[in-house]
Amino acid sequence: MAVVVLPRSLVVLFSGADRRVTADGTTVGELIDALDRRWPGLRDRLCDQGPTLREFINVYVDGQPADLGSAVAPGCTVHILPAVAGG
Repeated sequence: MAVVVLPRSLVVLFSGADRRVTADGTTVGELIDALDRRWPGLRDRLCDQGPTLREFINVYVDGQPADLGSAVAPGCTVHILPAVAGG
């Protein structure tokens, strides 16, 4: 299992979701699918059709930039972060 850290802006949209959750999967895409089974609609908030991550969603596996196909080993920490911009 991996630990997935979700942004607060996403957690508030899904009843029962926590900032830190565990999920099974060998890739980032599989983790997102597992989370979507718990909280239907979560995948749509993170991914575009294709499937690809939405433009302003960043994912890191143990601190390294990742995409949907990136490997996730048991015990990894995966951070899902919205991009921050401003002027």
